[in-house]
Amino acid sequence: MEHLIHEEGKFKYIQKGEGEVLLLLHGLFGALSNFEYIINDFSPRYKVVVPLLPIFELPTDNLSIFSLMEYVNEFVEAQQFDKVNVLGNSLGGHIALLYVINHPERVKTLTLTGSSGLFESAMGTTFPKRGDYEFMKEKTEYTFYDKRHATKELVDEVFGIVNDRERAFRIILTAKSAIRHNVEEHLGSINVPTLLIWGQQDTITPAFVGEDFHKLIKGSELHFIDECGHAPMMERPEPFNEILAQFLAKTK
Repeated sequence: MEHLIHEEGKFKYIQKGEGEVLLLLHGLFGALSNFEYIINDFSPRYKVVVPLLPIFELPTDNLSIFSLMEYVNEFVEAQQFDKVNVLGNSLGGHIALLYVINHPERVKTLTLTGSSGLFESAMGTTFPKRGDYEFMKEKTEYTFYDKRHATKELVDEVFGIVNDRERAFRIILTAKSAIRHNVEEHLGSINVPTLLIWGQQDTITPAFVGEDFHKLIKGSELHFIDECGHAPMMERPEPFNEILAQFLAKTK
C-alpha cells in the first residue's frame, strides 16, 4: 500500500491515524514497507508517524548518527508532539536510544528491535560491492530467517542505493558513525518503559545483543520471536504487533 509522504520544510514523513504518537525510525537500508504492518495495525488507535531520515540529504560534513538524532528531535518539536512512543529498528533503534538519552522528557516509551548501539554485523567483514547484484541479494537475504522476504523489489532497492557512488559513500559515513558511538555506558540512565523485541535467528544483531540491552536498561522487557531474523516487524508481524500492543496498553 502506498502512503502519502508529507513535506513540510526540510521534513518528509508519513502520518496515519490519531491519538498518542507512535514514532517509527527506520534503519540504514530501511524501506517504508518495513513498517507496513505496524502502520496498518496501529493507526486505528495511534497517530503513527514515520519520518524519512535524511541520510541522503544532509551535508556530508554533518552526517552522523547524532545529526540524525537531532533531526528527529527537531521534527518532534516542529510537529509539536508531546511525549512520543518511539520505536526503532536497526540503525533506527540506535537513533532512538540517543534520542531518549539526550531528550528523555520527550519520550513516553522506547521499543527496540534488532537495534545497533552495542554490536552489529551488518555486512560481516565486507562492505557492499557496487555493481554486484548477486552480492547484494545475498546480503539482503542475510537480514531474514526466511529468505523469501528478500523480494526482488527489496533487493533492487538496496542495490540501487549501494550502486550510486554518492549514496554508498553516505552509507559508509553513517555506518562508521554508528560503530564509533557505542551507547553501553549510557544505557543505565534510561528510565522510560522499554520493550525489546528480537528475532531469535537475527544474524546482524544476534540474540545476545538483545540480552545485553535487557541487562543494561533497567526494567526493560525482552521478547524473542522464533524463526525470525533482523526485522521482526516485517518477517513475523502478527506476534510482533501483539507484543507491542500489550506493552503500549500497559503504559496508557
